[in-house]
Amino acid sequence: MARRNKLDKFADLDGFVNVYQNFDEKQPAITGPGGTVADLKGRWSEDHFGNSHPLTLELACGRGEYSLALGRQYPERNFLGVDIKGARIWQGARKALQEKLTNVAFLRTRIEMLDAFFNPGEISEIWITFPDPFPRDSKVNRRLTSAHFLRLFRPLLQPGGIIHLKTDDPGLYAFTLETLQETPFANLLGHWDDIYAGELPTPELAFKTYYEAMHLEAGKTIKYVRFTLDPL
Repeated sequence: MARRNKLDKFADLDGFVNVYQNFDEKQPAITGPGGTVADLKGRWSEDHFGNSHPLTLELACGRGEYSLALGRQYPERNFLGVDIKGARIWQGARKALQEKLTNVAFLRTRIEMLDAFFNPGEISEIWITFPDPFPRDSKVNRRLTSAHFLRLFRPLLQPGGIIHLKTDDPGLYAFTLETLQETPFANLLGHWDDIYAGELPTPELAFKTYYEAMHLEAGKTIKYVRFTLDPL
């Protein structure tokens, strides 16, 4: 099969039954297969997945490798990968369709808009896997563990819902720990600066993405933080 370019992939996304897209950050609306308007806020599990299972988000999911791995491992849970890059989502969405992973879907949008598409308490868990660390101080609010995003995630999570950060970046790791310490409604559950130095803190960390394999090959250590946010 010939390699598909971005325009081909964007066209495919319009027809994928497991992809929803928002094209205008000023208009909080999403379209589903065939460009039909989809109002799933508060009903993602019921209306897309056809069940009442817990919903986990993978933020900045890229190719959706973690969503796919989690979906294979936990068929009794629903997983939604979120990213703004359509060409990347295409890879994960196509793989999910090929493997008939009906508990995995994708939302193409800016993460800043999550509250437009999810009701309070609708999300049971969040995974943030190897996000852009945005090292410049001028972009601190774009880091997905900044206070800005913690305030966004807080009402959307169910009480006790865990947020997981997996990263190779020591700066983002240190920043996250500092932010959690300074945030009154955040509760640090644990942190590891090298998850492979001993027994894995949680079995889901055994899943390796393409970029993680590259980081390990380059001799980097993989860091992990998990925490909760007090409900409003």
